[in-house]
Amino acid sequence: MSRQDVTAAHSGPIVNRSTHTDVSHLKRTAMKTIARYCLLAIALLLLAARPLVAQVGWSQYEVPGKGESTPAITVALFYPSAASGREIPMGPFSIRAAIRGAAEPTVKGLIMLSHGLGGVELAHSRLAEALAARGYLVAALRHPGDNYLDGSLFKKTPERYFAERPRQVSRVLDALLADPLWKDRIARDAKGPRIGVLGHSAGGYTVLALAGGVPDLAQSKQHCQEEGQDDPLYCRTVGAGWPVVPPQAGPPLKDERVRAVVAMAPMGVVFSAVSLAKVQVPVAVYAGVKDRWLVPRFHAMWVAKNIPGAALHLVPNAWHFAFMDAPSMPIQTPDGDIAADPPGFDRAAFLKALGPELADFFDKTLK
Repeated sequence: MSRQDVTAAHSGPIVNRSTHTDVSHLKRTAMKTIARYCLLAIALLLLAARPLVAQVGWSQYEVPGKGESTPAITVALFYPSAASGREIPMGPFSIRAAIRGAAEPTVKGLIMLSHGLGGVELAHSRLAEALAARGYLVAALRHPGDNYLDGSLFKKTPERYFAERPRQVSRVLDALLADPLWKDRIARDAKGPRIGVLGHSAGGYTVLALAGGVPDLAQSKQHCQEEGQDDPLYCRTVGAGWPVVPPQAGPPLKDERVRAVVAMAPMGVVFSAVSLAKVQVPVAVYAGVKDRWLVPRFHAMWVAKNIPGAALHLVPNAWHFAFMDAPSMPIQTPDGDIAADPPGFDRAAFLKALGPELADFFDKTLK
């Protein structure tokens, strides 16, 4: 064996260049495949983290008017649906639903939703979506004469304000219970259709009136004369403008079909204690501890104290608008921007938790 042969024999294995190239190619291919699977896994995780919208349908509904004294009512319907949805901006608010998605054959019940003074039917979409995802049909109405486009009901005919708001809800309820598309989908039992109501601020007043609360505007006026310095926003912007009319003038406002009530930051000082004591349906009352517009001890706490068995939920570190979706643009009110919250208050997290809590309440009280 030559010296060259001996050197070659003891210098380690001879590398096959062709084989080395094939192995490197396989390694690169494997790494690319792994990377693709990683990207796919990340994409799936991001999709899973998005708000659940595939179980909620949305459509606009209109209750026809009957002349100038009975205007048409625009309603946003949220309901369970198997259709795929997405987030859709609608002005300063948004919905997370399938537009005109097919509704499920049955719903657990019907929840009527009443917005606050000068509000809009989309301002509580997160709560409506949470209820719809749990099986309810939610009808959020835009109150004629008391919405962001039209404030004439209070400005021109304030004596009708307290009667018209609850009657508008009852009109929508009449329409849906007679509608061929919806009437047979709403669950019923021996007591009739399962109907709940949910309202915020002036909407809180509205749903409590539907349960049997009777407005006494003389009481509100006396409150502002004697305690207005402790409830200044209500008395300066709202309470001072109410005309003094006899309690429960005209036909009763109570709707016997209503079986459960949630009042969020309700305008409550207008109710007589005697009428609240006669409310017989389950009631849950919510209020922000730091509410400056409707100070809880004069409004939410007054209501809860006088309704037998009412459950009071005081939300720490919350202002009046905590129960509304945060708009995408500033909307100024006498209590500041609707989108503003006290430092440390997470409105999105609060609403995410509140939605299922309200669904639990209606599940229990409407079953």
